[in-house]
Amino acid sequence: MTFQQYSIILLRELGRSQTHLNGSIREPDEATITGIMYTLDRIDKEIIRLLNRDGRMSSAEIARQLGDIPARTVSHRIEGLVARNIITVRAIVNPAALGYHVLADVYLEIEPGRVREVAEIVAQFPQVSYVACGTGESDVSVSIRVRSNQEMFEFVTEHLGRIPGVRRTQSHLLPVKLKDIDTWLPADIVTPEMRNNEKRE
Repeated sequence: MTFQQYSIILLRELGRSQTHLNGSIREPDEATITGIMYTLDRIDKEIIRLLNRDGRMSSAEIARQLGDIPARTVSHRIEGLVARNIITVRAIVNPAALGYHVLADVYLEIEPGRVREVAEIVAQFPQVSYVACGTGESDVSVSIRVRSNQEMFEFVTEHLGRIPGVRRTQSHLLPVKLKDIDTWLPADIVTPEMRNNEKRE
């Protein structure tokens, strides 16, 4: 399965595209959803890898690290990746730096026929960083960022638990986070060769 095919599956399942530059979310365009795919070559993949590591890296520096293309070509490649909705450039907030040290997952059991309705309401809360509809024991999965355990308790019980259609909530504190979407890359971009290059730099 190619990266583009995998991206299309994500779009159909989640209804949105996920960037591989800074972890931001943007709504997909029609061409992306309908499956018009762009094949990433070696240069595209290495540009994405470098920008994922440092989103402010200049085209000149990327060209220097790649060693075999001019900065103008890098700029055109980046413009093409952005235009095709493969990557996007946005500021990513560091929650802990602003005092939001508590990360938790909350799983919601919803009345039949109201899953999407409830999920869209949940997505409007500023405390919520992620919302997805799923199958299995929970109908809606939610990640929240708050300043304290007390704030988490009050938000879950007084807000999420009171949304019409919510039958039950189950919360899990996450004291350690090892990886997030802002550092995620498709497996065909993070090749063993690239990992070795990272270690040598």
